[in-house]
Amino acid sequence: MPAVRGERQVTDRRFGGPGRVPPVGSGVVSNPPPLDPTADVLTLTRALVDVPSVSGSEGPLADAVEAALRALGGLEVERVGDAVLARTDLGLPTRVVLAGHLDTVPIADNVPSRLDETTGLLHGCGTCDMKSGDAVMLRLAGRFGVPGARPAHDLTFVFYDNEEVEAVKNGLGRVARERRGWLYGDLAVLLEPTDGEIEAGCQGTLRVRLDTKGRRAHSARSWLGVNAVHGLTGALAALAAYRPREVEIDGCLYREGLNAVGIAGGVAGNVIPDEASLTVNFRYAPDRDEDAAEAHVRAVFAQALADGATLTVTDNAGGALPGLSEPAAAAFVAAVGRPARAKLGWTDVARFAAFGIPAVNFGPGDPQLAHTRDEHVRVDRLQPAEDALVSYLSGQADRSPTSQEPA
Repeated sequence: MPAVRGERQVTDRRFGGPGRVPPVGSGVVSNPPPLDPTADVLTLTRALVDVPSVSGSEGPLADAVEAALRALGGLEVERVGDAVLARTDLGLPTRVVLAGHLDTVPIADNVPSRLDETTGLLHGCGTCDMKSGDAVMLRLAGRFGVPGARPAHDLTFVFYDNEEVEAVKNGLGRVARERRGWLYGDLAVLLEPTDGEIEAGCQGTLRVRLDTKGRRAHSARSWLGVNAVHGLTGALAALAAYRPREVEIDGCLYREGLNAVGIAGGVAGNVIPDEASLTVNFRYAPDRDEDAAEAHVRAVFAQALADGATLTVTDNAGGALPGLSEPAAAAFVAAVGRPARAKLGWTDVARFAAFGIPAVNFGPGDPQLAHTRDEHVRVDRLQPAEDALVSYLSGQADRSPTSQEPA
């Protein structure tokens, strides 16, 4: 099926001369043509991937999504920065919020998309995390966001920016601050990559920077200096000896991890460095809150701190408990017909959980492929994810969420 409705003038003769729209997968698109929510989910995924949207540069893609949603005619649409919000207003007793981020990690020579028909894999930055989920959301909007549609629940669609960077920039956080009412509902489903499984809750993520100070000297007279890089030895040893915890909550197994993710130091090839830093990321189970996570990390590095290192928290976003005992979440699990498992990364279910709204992760991408150079999505995962949500949102499933006021 064509990925676009209508035509746009182009001058590149590779695409057949003026008056033709480039086919998806034919090249990087900086001025995207209109998106068609009635196109099949594979075509929509490719159209989204072919528009680069690294965190902070989502504007052109957000423009295309906003235009597509407004054209449907059955949605109230609002723009908040580069977040696009849309919702039905049918007066139904329950509301389901569907959310997905438009941004990706930096491109690794993997845009435009590439379809391998032999393996059934669609390659490209964002195919897994999470433009395939965004494509499913657009399909659902195209089905339930038109005049005359009769979903079983009122629906809210949230396409947002800056999820892949520090929490302070997160577009969903901005929506929560400026348009909080748009996020209220009886259940939130984030279409993060889960490989078609339901992943409950999420882990928290804490980033800290350990700094050491020394004294500069010529490397030929190193005894006159104090090497700040060597001062990180204790912290590195603590990391190497660390044994992460495994925690089972509501039948979901969360695996913690404490790892160095960056190191910096050095002045020149003949200078003893007087400054060095080590960046550490702690992924913690949702039974810890932000303060407990920070206290744990400080305890791990207690000796390094006693030896003169300093520790600065640069980012800390708490996790979310599975919440599977909530009726709305339990109803969704029953409708999909598969048991839930733990979400091992951080996702914005935590923001909904903070409002007292049950939230789960459910999307077609494989989370183990997220952020990799070989990122791809299995084509045979796309339609089943859409079908499961259509069944639930149309009321074909036997159970539905019970109404709940947000905290």
